[in-house]
Amino acid sequence: MVIRHVSRAVIARSVALALGAALLLPVPGAAARSREPEPPRPRPLPARSQLDRPGTQANPGGPGTAAPPSDLSALSWIVADARSGEILAARDAHRKLPPASTLKALFAVTALPHLRSGGTHTVTDGELEGIGFGSSMVGVEAGYRYRVDDLWRGVFLSSGNDAVRVLSAMNGGFAATVRQMQAKARSLGALDTKVVSPDGYDAQGQVSSAYDLAVFGREGLTDPEFIRYASTKLADFPGGRVTYPIQNTNRLLTGADGVDAYRGLIGVKNGYTTNAGNTLIAAAERDGRTVIATVMNPQDGGHAVYEEARALLDWGFTAVGRVRPVGSLLPPPPPPRPAPGAVSPSAAAPSPRPLAVSVAQQGEVAEGDGGWSTGSVVGTGAVLALVGAAVFRARGRRGARGEH
Repeated sequence: MVIRHVSRAVIARSVALALGAALLLPVPGAAARSREPEPPRPRPLPARSQLDRPGTQANPGGPGTAAPPSDLSALSWIVADARSGEILAARDAHRKLPPASTLKALFAVTALPHLRSGGTHTVTDGELEGIGFGSSMVGVEAGYRYRVDDLWRGVFLSSGNDAVRVLSAMNGGFAATVRQMQAKARSLGALDTKVVSPDGYDAQGQVSSAYDLAVFGREGLTDPEFIRYASTKLADFPGGRVTYPIQNTNRLLTGADGVDAYRGLIGVKNGYTTNAGNTLIAAAERDGRTVIATVMNPQDGGHAVYEEARALLDWGFTAVGRVRPVGSLLPPPPPPRPAPGAVSPSAAAPSPRPLAVSVAQQGEVAEGDGGWSTGSVVGTGAVLALVGAAVFRARGRRGARGEH
């Protein structure tokens, strides 16, 4: 009898424990809903820019708008609206090529703010050392005092590597100027450029691109002093003991050597080396519009660099405001900096919902916001209560998509 009584007690306790365990088991599907929230999905990669694609890139224009020139021999080129920064058309915009003296445009936008006209400088022998063999020279001589204004004209008109060397020395030295130019290029979003020599002389590893050269030219057009030098056709240069005339080597500006001058041309800079071939940054203004074109290494030779730039400028003036751009010369916006004492993104509360969110979007992140919204687990009742816990979670969809 005792054994029978104990057995029933054991059985009763076993049944109670089994019942409690059963009550703790989730209802079908509840386990899946009560798991830890999944980590955010990786942000989708930005859409590939048209400028990253090989070949000529252009979008159809409105009625009566022709396609960009199709018979250009340049390895790379760009035509853009200098005011808005919109690139109207391009070919292999980010192809890295030797820039020759068009790199002097980057030198100017870097050093000119620190070396304005009005000052003077006496040139030393050391400042003229290291000039590459066969370099273009304006005739700077050691031991003579020059106005900074004259040295800059030597850079823009005669593409004088000797003038660049002296100005670089005044700017903190050759190596410091290279570092400054590299930093300036990065700050402008010109990521294809590697600076080795400030004058653009052929150097191992020194490259730029049609995109970057257009960025440098556009930046220069924001400085009236840059424009004044770039658009000067003739000037007198104090070459030591004598003064002699110098002429801008940009034939599209001067109309020299059988090249017709381009109406409204501002400049900017031409170049040539054995490795780079002919290169050119050209900007012109007509009827309140400013168009900039860059041409790198035309394969037709001769004066093709000027004629192909002419064709691009002509088309650009007809295309501004009529074609959908293929890219932009504007630098990418810097990432937002957190305010002092701000909570780290991982611990911060979800950002406020954009004001444009419609009623239908309540409860999820708006398209383009790129944020995530995660609900919390809600449950009530005691451990052995007969009432089950209710768990829910809502997750917003990531909709941001970057585009260059």
